[in-house]
Amino acid sequence: MNIKLIAIGKTDNKALQSLIDDYTKRLSFYIKFDLDIIPDIKNVKNLSESQQKEKEGELILAKITPTDQLILLDENGKNFSSVAFSEELQKKMNSGVKTLVFVIGGPYGFSDTVYAKAQGKISLSLMTFSHQMVRLFFIEQLYRGFTILRNEPYHHQ
Repeated sequence: MNIKLIAIGKTDNKALQSLIDDYTKRLSFYIKFDLDIIPDIKNVKNLSESQQKEKEGELILAKITPTDQLILLDENGKNFSSVAFSEELQKKMNSGVKTLVFVIGGPYGFSDTVYAKAQGKISLSLMTFSHQMVRLFFIEQLYRGFTILRNEPYHHQ
């Protein structure tokens, strides 16, 4: 199985980017992982929230193939413990999913079109985090999930 994380806008904080790079490298020992960054939309001040979501949605859906399984990182999604998330990853691998795509939306969330294409939603927390920090948190949780599946000592219970 391959895992892809799609996110809107680049990470401009060098310290965060360094940590994202570190966990991306660690994750590569377990699975093929790609972080796909969609550049920020230009002239957003001329767009309404819904227009911005639609434009971002078009860019997101252009990066997805019909066989990809699409999971949105969404505040209204399902909450998992780290162990339960690792079990969910194992289920996806066992089910024969070829590419599992997770998406971090823009500041206003996702368009209705993206919601309609999604096969699931996950919430990382009831709290709100910056989109740049969510990338780090999510990639770290992927890494943690694979160390749990391999019974490695990274995760303590």
